Amino acid sequence: MTTAAFFAQSYAEARGKFLAAAEAAGARVQSHVHPLLGRDGETLAMDVARIGPADAPALLLVSSGCHGVEGFCGSGVQGALLADAAFLDAARESNVALLFVHALNPYGFSWIRRTTQENVDLNRNWHDFGQPLPRNTAYDEIAHWVVPATWPPPPEAEAGLAAFAERHGARALQTAISGGQYDHPEGLFYGGRNPTWSQVTLRHVLQEHGTRCTRLAWIDLHTGLGPSGHGERIFACRDDAAALARARAWWGAEVTSIYDGSSASALLSGLMWLAAYQECAQAEYTGIAMEYGTQPLPEVIDALRADQWLENHPEAPAAQRDAIKRQLRDAFYTDTDAWKQRIVEQGLAAARQGVAGLRA
Repeated sequence: MTTAAFFAQSYAEARGKFLAAAEAAGARVQSHVHPLLGRDGETLAMDVARIGPADAPALLLVSSGCHGVEGFCGSGVQGALLADAAFLDAARESNVALLFVHALNPYGFSWIRRTTQENVDLNRNWHDFGQPLPRNTAYDEIAHWVVPATWPPPPEAEAGLAAFAERHGARALQTAISGGQYDHPEGLFYGGRNPTWSQVTLRHVLQEHGTRCTRLAWIDLHTGLGPSGHGERIFACRDDAAALARARAWWGAEVTSIYDGSSASALLSGLMWLAAYQECAQAEYTGIAMEYGTQPLPEVIDALRADQWLENHPEAPAAQRDAIKRQLRDAFYTDTDAWKQRIVEQGLAAARQGVAGLRA
C-alpha cells in the first residue's frame, strides 16, 4: 500500500479506513457515537482501537482529530501505524499495549471545522469549570478585529492587529489570539464554559484504558504550525523538569516546550493532556504533540478567522462558503504525496521511539 492510500478525502472515508485497518491488525474496537450527524448525514464517533492486554504495564496512546479538520493528517498516520507489522511486533515484544483514539472531535472533522459543535477548541477546554476561568485581556482588546463583522476583513481590522503586533511583538499577538479565551463564544480559540462531549468521552476512554498501566505515553497528532512537512515534537506534560528530560531522552533533544518559549506554539491554557494526570494518576506519564507544518502562520490564522466569520454568518453565499472551507482544509492538510510521505515517516519514527521509551 502506498503512503497516500492511508489518507482520505472526507471524515466518513477516514473513519472507514481506520476501522478496516484496526480490524486487519487484530485490534479490539469500541465506538463512542456522537449525538449529532456529520456533514453528509453520516454517523460520527470517537473510535478507539486497542492492541495488547488490558493489564499491560505500559500503554502508548496515539490520538488524532483533537482539532477536527486536523484529523485528515492524524487519521492517515494512525492507519499507517496499524498497517506497520514491524511496529506492531515491536510493541508486542516490549509488552507495550497500543491505544489508537481516532477523531477526538469527529464533528469538526466531518464539518471541516477546527472546533467542536459548541464552537470550542478542545485543547483549551480542560478546566475545573467550578473555578474561575483564565481571563485573556489581550484577546478582549482585539476580538472585534480578529473576527470582524464583514469578510474579507476591513482595512481597520488589519491595521488594528498590525498595531498590536507593533506595540507588543508578533509573538504576543500569536499568544493573544491562540492562547485560549473564555469570554467570546463567537471568537477564535474559545475554551468554553462547560466540558464538551469530546472532553467527557475522552475521559471515559482514559478511565477504561489508562488506569491499569504503570507507564503511559501519549502522542497527539496536530497540524498548522511550523515549516511545511516538519513534525515539531512539543512537550505535552506539566511544566516538570524530570518529565521533559524523559521526553527528550525518548524523542530527541529537539523536543520543544511551550513553557520555555522554544516551541512554535504559544503558551496555552486548558490543555487536553492534563487529563492524563487526572484520570491515570497511577501512571508515570510522558507525552508529546506532533505538530506538522502546513502553511505560514499568518495564512493559517487568516483561514481560521474566515471560518469563524462564516460560522457567525450562515447566510453567506454558497460560493464564499465553499472557498472558505477549501481555505481552511488547505491550512491544516497538504494534499500532496510528498507531504504525506514525510508525515508518515516522522509519525512512525515517533511511535517507535515511544515504544522503546516505555520498554526501558
